[in-house]
Formats: sequence, structure tokens, C-alpha cells
Amino acid sequence: MNLAPYIDHTLLRPDASPAQIARLCAEAAAQRFASACVPPSYVRQAAEALEGSGVAVCTVIGFPLGYALAKVKFFEAHQALSDGATELDMVLNLGDLQAGRLVEVEDEIGQLAELCRFRGALLKVIIETALLTEAEIVTACRLCAEAGADFVKTSTGFASRGASVADVALMRASLPTHIRIKASGGIRTRAAALALVAAGADRIGASNGVALLLDSAPAHDSTAS
Repeated sequence: MNLAPYIDHTLLRPDASPAQIARLCAEAAAQRFASACVPPSYVRQAAEALEGSGVAVCTVIGFPLGYALAKVKFFEAHQALSDGATELDMVLNLGDLQAGRLVEVEDEIGQLAELCRFRGALLKVIIETALLTEAEIVTACRLCAEAGADFVKTSTGFASRGASVADVALMRASLPTHIRIKASGGIRTRAAALALVAAGADRIGASNGVALLLDSAPAHDSTAS
């Protein structure tokens, strides 16, 4: 199986350099990955590097903690789209979700989903499955679907663990078929990526995208951060 069209080739380290972003984009273009996912400050550089390549420019909103005000996330999203991003990975407000402030959670997602639709972009909502119960994962998926998100994403990669097959399977069972799933965090081997795709993932977020294309990658626990 060719994993390249599934991969969001990612560099979100706080010390990411312009040279590292340039290399990430070159790799994404060469391998024909789905996207290159970069920090907001590097969106313009990535958009210029990937122009005409067919590789999308992805960035993060409210990352990695998700508790910025909705209007701040909206501004971040507007700026990222203006700089050339075509895919946004936004962190859901977990505090609001777990406090039962579901109207606020859905409204926030809905505002960004409407902006993305208007600008021809995709919205992925990160629900951070490591910090949620199964019931909360189901609720988060429902809110994302009702608010108009394009994807629900498992993880930021900054929590105690990343994606698991169980998380993805539960999300797939909880979402309408037209809402896609992105698995991310701790996906270190091709075998782990393939297992997540088999469970229902439509995208794989990984910083080692090139290695995931290789059959010879050693086995490793895919849930580790």
C-alpha cells in the first residue's frame, strides 16, 4: 500500500528553523504527501515552496493546548488562510468539553468550519483522545460532525500518548462516513501507520513521513509519544 497520500508530513517543534521547514517541504513535494504541516509563522514560506506541487499547506490553530479564546483562534485561522494555508488543525477546548459547555464547543468549531468553507480550506479538529474518556470521545465526535468539521484528529503529539487503534476505531464508529479521521502522535513505523489506516484513519500525521514509506521500519508501540 502506498502511504504517501495519507501522510501529513509534520514539523511542529518549537525550535523549527527555516532550513528545516524548507527540507520538510522538499520531502513532501518529492514524496507527494497529502500535506506539509508547519507552525503558523512558517505558512507563508511553505506556501511559496509548495506552490504548484499538489501538496497542501497545513498549520495548527490554538495549538497545542486549545484553551485560547474562540475569537483568538478565529484570528489565527484567518491569518493562516491569508498566508496560504489550505488545511487547519484546530485544538478543541477540552476544558469546555469536560465542563459540559457543549454549545460553546460546537459554536467555536462551527465558526472555523464556516470560515474554512468560505476560503475553500479543510478544518481538522484535534480532540486529544489521551485526555478523554470513551464517552467524551463520542461526544466530541458528535459536536465536530454537527459543527461541520471535515476531519476529527486524535492528538497534538504533546499529551501523554498519541493515536491508538482503539481511539480511531471508536471515532470511526461515532462519526458519519463523510467526516474523515486523522491519526497523529507517536506513529513511528509503517506497521503502526497501516494499522491505524485499517482501523479507519484517512490521514496520518507524522514527523517521520519518509521513514513510514519504508517496509523495513522496525516494530514499535504506536501509542507512545
